Amino acid sequence: GTADVLEQNGIRLRRVQVWTGFPSMLGHRVATLHPKVHGGILARRDNVEDQQDIAKYGLELVDLVVVGLYPFQEVVAKGCSFEEAIENIDVGGPTLIRAAAKNHKWVTVLTSQRQYHDLLCELKARNGCVSQATRSGLALSAFVVTGEYDRAIRAYLATHEGYQAVA
Repeated sequence: GTADVLEQNGIRLRRVQVWTGFPSMLGHRVATLHPKVHGGILARRDNVEDQQDIAKYGLELVDLVVVGLYPFQEVVAKGCSFEEAIENIDVGGPTLIRAAAKNHKWVTVLTSQRQYHDLLCELKARNGCVSQATRSGLALSAFVVTGEYDRAIRAYLATHEGYQAVA
């Protein structure tokens, strides 16, 4: 539903499978892990070498990344099999979030539906632009989200026999 909400509010987007030309595969385990996606997110717009790579490989710059993570915490809280818990560990989502947050000088990252309204208002008020202060705040929130997500996975796995952290 995320893409539908954004489209309804005039945000132009392209679904990943259409953009990359690759379908979701391996039971949806691989969908967003693609150089077109991550190159477009991580490219530094003031870096000549990055811009040369963008041109060389025909990549497109990404301005906005919106991710709803797999509901790992909710699934395990309801009670589920170990296999179901493992399948609800999102890999691509945190990767997208971290890439966008790392490059927040140019990329805006949203990790919660609660953020949509304020961003839409800012986009309308600033003629489609997002302030650096907003991008920085959203990046910080993004790292909080991925950190909490990873902590929840660690805590879950730590309750299962045979799972001990190895230094």
